[in-house]
Amino acid sequence: MAACRRIPKTIFGNFLSRSSTGYHPSSSSFGLPSALISRRGIASKLYIAGLSFYTTEKALLDAFSQYGQVVEATVMMDKVSSRSKGFGFVTYASGEEAEKAITEMNGKPLHGRIICVELAKPRRPNGSGVPIARGPPEPPKEQQ
Repeated sequence: MAACRRIPKTIFGNFLSRSSTGYHPSSSSFGLPSALISRRGIASKLYIAGLSFYTTEKALLDAFSQYGQVVEATVMMDKVSSRSKGFGFVTYASGEEAEKAITEMNGKPLHGRIICVELAKPRRPNGSGVPIARGPPEPPKEQQ
């Protein structure tokens, strides 16, 4: 499961590079379909900020589907309150459709809130996320 969460490095142009999951052009195991689409440069993922807390994934899909073929629309939810965090992601089938959506939707109102639309940046691996306790701090060394 941990290998599925690793995000590949950004790929420029049509060149494929090895990611942390070990994908390369001659590989016969392709991994997740969404990861394959983003690696090949077919799809473009957009980051949408400033969403209303009442915006659903279906509403986000409906709002952005008028600019092209939407592969996936996701609203990020808070685990504790089960409420929207106020941002989400939309994945388009092509880069041209994504650029059109950026120019048309950036700064426009959606469900009563002004949204900000931009290309999504790749996630950075954050390690385990748990700091390791190593005891009390060492006393300062005297300088001579």
